[in-house]
Amino acid sequence: MGNTPTTHPHRNPHSNPHPYPLLLLRRLLLPTLLTAAIVLPLIGAARPTIPAPPPATLTTPLTPATLPAAYEANRKNAIEAARMAAAHGDTHRAEADRALAAPSRHLLAFDGRGSGQATEVIGDLAHARHIAVLVPGSDTTLDTYPRFHRAAASLYTALTHHPAESRTAGNTVAVIAWLGYETPATVSTTVTTTTRADEAAPRLRAFARDLRTTAPAGAHLTLICHSYGSVVCGRAAPGLAADDIALIGSPGTGADSATTLHTRARVWAARGAADWVAHVPHVRAGLFGTGATVGFGTDPVSAAFGARVFDAAGADHSGYFTPGSASLANLARITLGETSEVTRA
Repeated sequence: MGNTPTTHPHRNPHSNPHPYPLLLLRRLLLPTLLTAAIVLPLIGAARPTIPAPPPATLTTPLTPATLPAAYEANRKNAIEAARMAAAHGDTHRAEADRALAAPSRHLLAFDGRGSGQATEVIGDLAHARHIAVLVPGSDTTLDTYPRFHRAAASLYTALTHHPAESRTAGNTVAVIAWLGYETPATVSTTVTTTTRADEAAPRLRAFARDLRTTAPAGAHLTLICHSYGSVVCGRAAPGLAADDIALIGSPGTGADSATTLHTRARVWAARGAADWVAHVPHVRAGLFGTGATVGFGTDPVSAAFGARVFDAAGADHSGYFTPGSASLANLARITLGETSEVTRA
């Protein structure tokens, strides 16, 4: 679940005089229908593999002193990926790779193979006192990366223009766009299960640990998890080295409550009034004893979940980082640790 159209069908409230039995039936049948979707997947044409080099090998651990070398190694890797994609005839991917390889971009990681992965820093990570890591939802790949980058850049602008930061000399904030896993497609069977999130969770935990050695000691770390990305954050939450976790446009986390996420971080949640994800039924069922689940359980903005619910006003599913919006202002406050300033829903 990610940046999909925000329109959705509206039911005529007068079309059925007894809507509640039908709603109950839908909720009871959903786990069965979703499980059937896993057993009988849709068959689609696979995109031809895009050639790319293996990721750059970093010979030293990430530290403030080694960041420039890491950025340069990944930049060169993206340049080679662009060359190979162009030779393969995929001009769109070649352009995406070249954009990431620009000298102004700072890549902590890059992998141009397949749908692609990248971890990009906006700001001065070596000196940042406040760091936000954005975890994306479905349909986020190197081909669609520009919209993910725009969200991260929008948050960075909001942070650097925040009154508390504008009075402080130097770059004290950093935003990291973490496309560190293979996101599911919005129209797919994988988007209904925790499988991709279970695969991504150890990587996200490891990345957060690495940040603690790369960033200044005591830096405030916030994870901002959008749509299916909130499932990733939910699965990664136990042992996650974060101070705050913000769930936006979330279909659920796979957990029954904020308490059962087993994290020391403050857990926040928001949903805009125009977000179609509000219509996703909040059910959860085990998948054949695999440990994965179909559906994502309790609504994160419900009282039963127990998160700190903040105002996202009229945001649609793709609108949480819109400049000037209530949701972006509150995400900036959470990132800066200004919890008393966050407007609650």
